[in-house]
Amino acid sequence: MSDERWDLRRVLNELKDDPAQYHETDVEVDPEAELSGVYRYIGAGGTVERPTQEGPAMMFNNVKGFPDTRVLMGLMASRKRVGKMFHQDYKTLGHFLNKAVQKPVAPVTVPEDQAPAHEVVHKATEAGFDIRKLVAAPTNTPVDAGPYITVGVVLGSSMDKSMSDVTIHRMVLEDKDKLGIYIMPGGRHIGYFANEYEKANKPMPITINIGLDPAITIGATFEPPTTPLGYNELGVAGAIRNQAVDLVDGLTVDEKAIARSEYTLEGYIMPNERIQEDINTHTGKAMPEFPGYDGDANPALQVIKVTAVTHRESHPIMQSVIGPSEEHVSMAGIPTEASILQLTDRAIPGKVLNVYNPPAGGGKLMTIMQIHKDNLADEGIQRQAALLAFSAFKELKTVFLVDEDVDIFDMNDVVWTINTRFQADQDIMVLSGMRNHPLDPSERPEYDPKSIRTRGMSSKLVIDGTVPFDMKDQFERAQFKKVDDWQKYLK
Repeated sequence: MSDERWDLRRVLNELKDDPAQYHETDVEVDPEAELSGVYRYIGAGGTVERPTQEGPAMMFNNVKGFPDTRVLMGLMASRKRVGKMFHQDYKTLGHFLNKAVQKPVAPVTVPEDQAPAHEVVHKATEAGFDIRKLVAAPTNTPVDAGPYITVGVVLGSSMDKSMSDVTIHRMVLEDKDKLGIYIMPGGRHIGYFANEYEKANKPMPITINIGLDPAITIGATFEPPTTPLGYNELGVAGAIRNQAVDLVDGLTVDEKAIARSEYTLEGYIMPNERIQEDINTHTGKAMPEFPGYDGDANPALQVIKVTAVTHRESHPIMQSVIGPSEEHVSMAGIPTEASILQLTDRAIPGKVLNVYNPPAGGGKLMTIMQIHKDNLADEGIQRQAALLAFSAFKELKTVFLVDEDVDIFDMNDVVWTINTRFQADQDIMVLSGMRNHPLDPSERPEYDPKSIRTRGMSSKLVIDGTVPFDMKDQFERAQFKKVDDWQKYLK
């Protein structure tokens, strides 16, 4: 492996000669809704409003109002592209990340002269400081609450500095030095640290790091129980690259920043201070979320007071994500696959061969599990696997169970099992009255008053498309002649 340090620019250099994976444009684009609107057609995919498609990552070099800034969209909006960037088969990324999370490589702190993120520094004490003019944060739609930082990795620590962590949150630019941040209750360790500071009525120092190697961005989305309190997910990125992530001391806060980011915002999560998310627009909406719907504006976001903005000197890259795009599927889904594999490998080793969280569930709500049965005594183990996944990841709503001859990355093949290896009266499991993701709009009492007592509850579904072991010989797929050199016929 090269001694060159991993960062976003190194990754882009590996992609730039492949037009299927990367495209640049010098045509002017407005960051207010137009930029996301354009990329919706080119490569967003996921649960975005149709028409959309899987396409190349897109670098917008001419962003209205930001002459020196480039905006990158869709870097991770293709599983195959993530495989290419990680130098791995896209079908085994869950297994690859499972190994990475079990053998983390801790980050290291480097001196200031090795931190390109600090090449240009703007401090809030300077005249004219305004994050809205410094940070080219787009709006996804015309009704967004404001411009959003959608893929900023927040780095923070416990009050005694014994634990540090990174997580990704939606953050809206509210004023010249103020962000609103949504920290989902429960499970996010930045939220745990922020609660600790709030109880002490002290501001919590943080850095927000934007424009990163996707190993950091995807690694940062691991959650408990796979990465418990005290586990810093920057170690996952270190393991993916076999190279520690470089950190540097903050300039205006007592916290580390990622030294090779394109942009860094420094500041404090303010204690006992809240702000209405759409205070500037009053649209009632936040931004499009991963299930494909506009999120409701939160009446009381936590507040970040920004103390500095730093960035690279040469055409810094603002990275952004469309909430319901396939990019979210890569960021949230692949680490969840790894976590499910880790859990099932421990509980029922050898029975779950692979896992895929497809775009239809935004990477979080649905999983497809490929099951191996050795003998008749394994019958039922597939449903045990589904229960294991539900027990650890409350955001899962639907589990498909398929046999090992099914391509879990081909939804036609998956749904084929429901038509030929499935009987609805015996192969469906419904588990009602459970917790799920609060962004699913069907999870409200008026939708299902029998089992949903409060927002965020859901019924879970298991669709068992596996063949009973004692009937396997009756479900063998038609066997075609194996032809090794078939590609010659395409020349």
